[in-house]
Amino acid sequence: MGVIRKQSISNSIIFYLGMTIGAINTVLIYPNVFNDQPEHWGLIQLIVAYGLVLSTFTSFGIPKVLLKFFPTYRDKSKLLTYSLLIPSFGLISVFIIYLFFKNEIFIAFKMDPLLQENFIYVFVLIFCISFYEIFSALSRSFLDAITPVVLNEFFLKSYTLIILLFHGFKFIDFSTFLILYISGYLIKLFILSIINFYNKRLSFTLKLSDLNYSELFKFGLYVFAGGLSIMIVTRLDMLMIGYLLDLEQVAFYTLAFYIGNAIAIPGRSVISISVPLISKAWENQDINEIDMIYSKSAINQLIVSGLLFLVVWLNIDDVLSLLPEKFSYGKWVVFYIGLAQLVNMSCGVNGAIIVNSKYYKYDLYTNLILLAITILLNFLLIPIFGINGAAMATAFSIIFFNLIRLIIIYNKIQIQPFSLKTLLTIILLILVYLICFNLDFDNVFISIVVKTILSATLFISICIKANLSDDINKLISDVYLRIFKK
Repeated sequence: MGVIRKQSISNSIIFYLGMTIGAINTVLIYPNVFNDQPEHWGLIQLIVAYGLVLSTFTSFGIPKVLLKFFPTYRDKSKLLTYSLLIPSFGLISVFIIYLFFKNEIFIAFKMDPLLQENFIYVFVLIFCISFYEIFSALSRSFLDAITPVVLNEFFLKSYTLIILLFHGFKFIDFSTFLILYISGYLIKLFILSIINFYNKRLSFTLKLSDLNYSELFKFGLYVFAGGLSIMIVTRLDMLMIGYLLDLEQVAFYTLAFYIGNAIAIPGRSVISISVPLISKAWENQDINEIDMIYSKSAINQLIVSGLLFLVVWLNIDDVLSLLPEKFSYGKWVVFYIGLAQLVNMSCGVNGAIIVNSKYYKYDLYTNLILLAITILLNFLLIPIFGINGAAMATAFSIIFFNLIRLIIIYNKIQIQPFSLKTLLTIILLILVYLICFNLDFDNVFISIVVKTILSATLFISICIKANLSDDINKLISDVYLRIFKK
């Protein structure tokens, strides 16, 4: 866990900077900039959602293929060339299908006329996202997980903040804003490409005869199908709100979903750093190392994500009261999504363990189950409960999905991530909530500050005293020594 702890510190700082900027954008700037025309915000979210889902089609699981097989191939240039050719072919194929069947696609998905007019931007995003993920996987394979995170979490969100302000102050119209917004993805791809080139990570060859195509394709097929399922699931609620409701409801859901989904942000840094280490541990058949990463990632993610969920739910009414009225009714979306992500984080890096093992086929099976349940529940619950129904469907699906994966890993390699410390952490979260939730102040800002400081202080202090996480205690000790023992 030494490498994980070291890079997690840097990654966490970047994630929290990005989360802060993202929170300012999503909770404060977007609702006010698009208060008069929330459908424009809904349009942006649907363009991104379609771009993410379709890029999963075109990349065909290549980023995970590159991560898994990078340690085993001595000639990296062949694997990298293969990794770039597949998404290029996929992008061309999807674009040709669009050109020939554009009207049929628009009708089948009941696309809003505003989305139809701007659907071409989806293909720019497909290109940017597909190749960015490949270059990101390449960086992570060289154990550089920080650079892609900086670009994705800090640069892109800072860039978005700037152009949002330009649009909000009427310096640019919405059409110009949309072009600049999409350009942000092109810029971060260009920067990551240059960094990889500068660090001599890019090498290509036309001689691909020595590649084990059968192995690469078989693994790619399974992770593609599994990755497609999980990507559809994570964006399905938004797509189905656009299909069953309208663009305005997409905007309202986006805000509440973001607040709830922020619970998962700290875990992403641990997952991104753990994947290459788990891949190497599987190559060496080091089950003890995998077990250690599994259990430590679970308790660390539970503690950090639990603290975030605690602070968010204690302050949710105060936070929503600060928003324009039409954006302020997503409280239960926040709860359902936050709870789902808390469960997801508390289960550790189960996905990385399955994908990088000989049991990777189960990644596909579990994701297909998740997809089927999510589609069914969205069709049933959105017409009844609106955006709350979409959140309920997502929450139940994610919780059930993690339960299946826990069972598979325990059944196949007899390891599981929980301990008595898991139970103690959950009890501590409930107790701190019960202590703080009745605090009431006339001033909203004072209420938020007091509840946040008090709950965080209580929770962190008891966590340290009870030694619920060796890694978190060590991190806090290191930070303390750097600040006060210079």
